[in-house]
Amino acid sequence: MPSTVVHLAVGAVVAAALLGDEFDRRSVAIVLAATALPDVDTFVGLYLQGTHRALLHTLVLPAVAGAALTYDTRIRPVSHLQSRWGPRGVRVAWVALAALLLGGILPDLMTNGVNAFYPLYDRFLTVDGELLLSNQRGVVQTFVDLSADPQRTTENTHYWTGVDPMRGKEPKNVERIFPVVRSGFQLLVVFLGAFTLGTRFLEER
Repeated sequence: MPSTVVHLAVGAVVAAALLGDEFDRRSVAIVLAATALPDVDTFVGLYLQGTHRALLHTLVLPAVAGAALTYDTRIRPVSHLQSRWGPRGVRVAWVALAALLLGGILPDLMTNGVNAFYPLYDRFLTVDGELLLSNQRGVVQTFVDLSADPQRTTENTHYWTGVDPMRGKEPKNVERIFPVVRSGFQLLVVFLGAFTLGTRFLEER
């Protein structure tokens, strides 16, 4: 599973690419906080079993936030966000929402899965597979295949973390592992995020 470090690296790329003239330490901090937000449900899972990768990893969260932002900034006669923080606040809010989705939720959806529509629909889904062009089989894709996927719900699914290594009570000598990077590709993503954000900060000096 991607660590918080990997999530933040993706969020860093989003911040560097989309903040535009509003790029500074404070706006980057807000975007990175939004990126890390879904992982807070790791701690909630200690008290509500099964809610890790469900409570804050649901696509319902960015959908509701996006609807609220759209109403406030596009439909409402006077935007509360703009009247308080100006165009900067609007820009940072939209970029934070993009980072929440692209950096906070989607990497987990594509690695082991998330409860994508919780609490409206309690099932963990994974978008993982491959897309091939074959001269014999034509277009082959394995991303969508629910036939082999067991019904994984908050009742029977637990994602281990260093904070909560196993469901229920754990032995005193349980090993707690806190992943940083788990593959060469994840390491590349971390380097990319650090390089992109660092370069942008240097340009702004």
